[in-house]
Amino acid sequence: MAPLMFIGLFVFLLLGYPVAFALAANGMVFGLIGIELGLLSPALFQALPDRIWGVMSNETLLAIPFFTFMGLILERSGMAEDLLETIGQLFGPMRGGLAFAVIFVGALLAATTGVVAASVISMGLISLPIMLRHGYDRRLASGVIAASGTLAQIIPPSLVLIIMADQMGKSVGDMYAGAFIPGLVLAGLYAVYVIGIALIKPKWVPALPVEARTFRTTNNAEEGRGGGGTGGTGGIGSIGGSASSGYGSFAALGLLSIVAGVLFALNANVAVAALFSVLRKTLINPLQTDQIIVSSMLVGSLVALGLAVLNKRLKFRLLSELAERVTFVLMPPLMLIFLVLGTIFVGIATPTEGGAMGATGALLMAVLRGRLNIKLMRQAMDSTAKLTAFVVFILIGARVFSLTFYGVNGHVWVEELLVGLPGGQIGFLITVNLLIFVLAFFLDYFELAFIIVPLLAPAADKLGIDLIWFGVLLAVNMQTSFMHPPFGFALFYLRSVAPAKNYVDRVTKKMTAAVTTGQIYWGAVPFVVVQLLMVGLVIAFPQMVMVYKTGEANNDPAALQLQRQLDQQFGVADTDNSNEDNNSDLMQRLGGKSTEIVKERNAKAESAADDIMKSLASGTGAAPEEKQIQSQVPPKK
Repeated sequence: MAPLMFIGLFVFLLLGYPVAFALAANGMVFGLIGIELGLLSPALFQALPDRIWGVMSNETLLAIPFFTFMGLILERSGMAEDLLETIGQLFGPMRGGLAFAVIFVGALLAATTGVVAASVISMGLISLPIMLRHGYDRRLASGVIAASGTLAQIIPPSLVLIIMADQMGKSVGDMYAGAFIPGLVLAGLYAVYVIGIALIKPKWVPALPVEARTFRTTNNAEEGRGGGGTGGTGGIGSIGGSASSGYGSFAALGLLSIVAGVLFALNANVAVAALFSVLRKTLINPLQTDQIIVSSMLVGSLVALGLAVLNKRLKFRLLSELAERVTFVLMPPLMLIFLVLGTIFVGIATPTEGGAMGATGALLMAVLRGRLNIKLMRQAMDSTAKLTAFVVFILIGARVFSLTFYGVNGHVWVEELLVGLPGGQIGFLITVNLLIFVLAFFLDYFELAFIIVPLLAPAADKLGIDLIWFGVLLAVNMQTSFMHPPFGFALFYLRSVAPAKNYVDRVTKKMTAAVTTGQIYWGAVPFVVVQLLMVGLVIAFPQMVMVYKTGEANNDPAALQLQRQLDQQFGVADTDNSNEDNNSDLMQRLGGKSTEIVKERNAKAESAADDIMKSLASGTGAAPEEKQIQSQVPPKK
């Protein structure tokens, strides 16, 4: 019956029924058919309330509304517009500068909104008219905006990574740590593609003309925008006697912040050990690579913002307008991102707590910018509630479907089918990635995560594949669900805001041609190829993801010595605990469960399993395999 259930599900979807209701109806219909044919016991559906309660009581899923609300507040308070304008001016003088700005801001929005639709629509409304105005190729402009928006799926705090971790029974913190470097590498590959276009087809990506570069410095760094004028030094790096764009002072400020970040990275374990002692906590293991990167970026951002604030308050006039503008626009959201991700990666907060902290920080930033009002709050809360309800309803439908699917041993059929593929791990990975790529033509990432991933994860685990690495690999592949024609949602989002008819540009007053659907589709194709290349890189270089495991068995003597001294000074209890206690503490900080909690839940799960098996056996005369009810058991860490 398991193959028939899959066929029935796709029939429901092709008929146009909502995914959540199609899943639930499919599970109920085939469940009733199975009961009528004597394949299932009526007692099986008695487990349905418990499964739905398991969805509603899942604390991990609370991170979804928190991160969504944080991103919407930042996006609707004008952050995207300010970032695109400022970073566009920063990169404008070089060929492809606007495309680089879109990629950079896309990565930044991905780390704040975590929602593809918000990123694509924001950049489409703001950047596309500017790129068309200055002669960018329509296919390239459309493709780079759509592709940069999909970075919200792979760069933490991505919503799909939360769901992926939940479906695989893994820590969200580990999934974020594993996806951090691949997300940055993918953004870098987009930039490399734009560089190649700039070298091969320079007319496709022209630099901003001089009159469009609004940040100019004349006498000093504070005189603001405007033209000519002579004399003065114009701040660090300005050219005396002529207008300067202020890149010298910006470079100097960036260099100082980089030096500060590097110095912190070299002494990160010692610094964090001191912080943990002040907080009366224990640093169990040295910081891992991703933790050091995020913490160093936070320190560098703080240094840059602090210097810019001192320069402005004390009127030193050492920074150009460009340097000040970039710092004040870029650093606050960067600091919020690094603070949220840093506390999650280091282990101070769970992802749910980090999301709540990020939402609070976004509200404070909107208040400080003077853009928080009732209308904005209502829009953000309404969108957050809709997205959260959408996710929960799909998850409930998936639980109803899986109840019947597991009841007819469908998961055993899928597992044996996948494990028996020729080629072992490589054959499995090739088949799975091809399957995800093809299904992504018709299903979005939520549907893939709730329907397909729970069936693939057991087979991957049985083949000895690390599930965090496997989850990140699938997340990179599932990005193509937004990009490839004809059903790529990012293309639909861009189509909704791109000019469909010829229009008069509001700045140049010239007639500008429309952007056709064909141009949007063709523009997406090269970036789909880049995404597939990234899938290959994750397979070829798994250490990009496996950095979440590095340092687990190592100890930094200097950090541990300082830890003991500070512990004694602040009165923290002795940290020489057993390995089991340390591992339990670490699991709790990463969003997992301690050893005692896991043991307690396992005992309850075994007891519940015995009760259900007895109940089912009384109805059918035969006890089902234990795997039939594993979905009711809390995932083991």
